[in-house]
Formats: sequence, structure tokens, C-alpha cells
Amino acid sequence: MTHLTLRRRLKEILVLQDVSILALAHLAETRDIETGNHLRRTQGYVRLLASLLLNHPRYGLLLDAGSVELLAKSAPLHDIGKVGIPDHILLKPGKLNAEEWVIMKTHAQLGSEAIEHAERDAEGPVPFLAHAKDIAHYHHEKWDGSGYPMGLVGEAIPLSARMMALADVFDALISRRVYKAAMSYEQARDLIAADSGHHFDPEISQAFLQAFEQFVAIAEQHRDPVRPS
Repeated sequence: MTHLTLRRRLKEILVLQDVSILALAHLAETRDIETGNHLRRTQGYVRLLASLLLNHPRYGLLLDAGSVELLAKSAPLHDIGKVGIPDHILLKPGKLNAEEWVIMKTHAQLGSEAIEHAERDAEGPVPFLAHAKDIAHYHHEKWDGSGYPMGLVGEAIPLSARMMALADVFDALISRRVYKAAMSYEQARDLIAADSGHHFDPEISQAFLQAFEQFVAIAEQHRDPVRPS
């Protein structure tokens, strides 16, 4: 087999892997009528955040160009655990009550367990799955320890999940839901700034604020289609 053929085969394998990841992610997304282009937007936000942190004096030691792409590749699987949430909760046209919210929060653990099973079944290490498992499990943790499912504090939360947390919340704030209107980009920015050090890693919040216009550009690029009224 020639070197050119090997490169072509590797490229084909990587493309197939990317398509498989997105197919799995869309499986979860298709059960949630509100998500729209959420996967593409949050993937773009995570890629941008990771790229910005490459130059961070501490976080940059944990990242390189390859890990930035692995993180972006993993991001669409953050809510894969929602496939295990009953329809009457996931598709409820309004806010959840306390009992329903307890069940909804289990999607983080369910997603992590599903990816862990995939890791065990793989013939060898699959680096992006390690990131995907952390993102799925911990992206609802908060910097101050008030998140779920583990109540982790600060840098005990994996860096990948801290980036996903901000990406996920920013997109939720600017997106319309049946129980709320979409916020403006500026309103969402101000809320994230106010929650820096509480919900969000202050360094990641700072990176977001400094590159805010780039996040807006990603959101505009992947805007949800306007639904007929």
C-alpha cells in the first residue's frame, strides 16, 4: 500500500468517525424539538474557546492544536444522555417541576455511562471519547460547586466541561424556548459576565468576553430557521 493510499484511507476513516459522532449526537437532538442548530453552534463555541486558551499561561499547557480539534469533535455528544429521558419530561412544553427536574438531571450520568461503554468496546484507545465522557458528565457542574451531578468545585471540574458549560449556557440564553423568549447577545454576555466565578471559570469567562464578537459570528452563521407563527 502506497503512502498516498494510506493517507487517503486515514482521511476516509476520520471522515467516517466524524459522521458517526454527529449521527449519534443528532439522535439525542431529534428527541428535543427546541435544539435546532444547537450542536453546530456549541461545537463552534468550544473550538473557539479552546483556541483562545492555547495562549493562556496555565491552560495552554493542557492544550495543543490536536486537542482543540478533539474537544470540538467531542462537544456534540454533551447531551447524548437525553436519549434516556422519558418523552413526557424531555418534550414537556414548559418548565419542569421538582420531580421531573431530578429525572432530567440524570442525563449527565446516562451520557457518561454510554460513552464509557463505547470506550470499553473499542479495540484501542479513542482519545476523543475521554473528552466526550468528561463533557457529557460534568458540563452542568459550576465553578462554585453548586452544579450537578457531583457538585465539583473549581479546577476539579475537567477543563473540557468548563468550556462546554459556558458554550451551552450562552446558546441556551440566546435561543427561543416555548417557555421563554431569546435574549439578545448583549444580555447573554452580561449575564455570563455576572456569573463569572460562580457558574463559570473566570478565565474562560474572560476569554469569552474578549472574543465576544466571534461568538456572535458563530451564532449568526448557524442561526435556527425562522418558524412560521
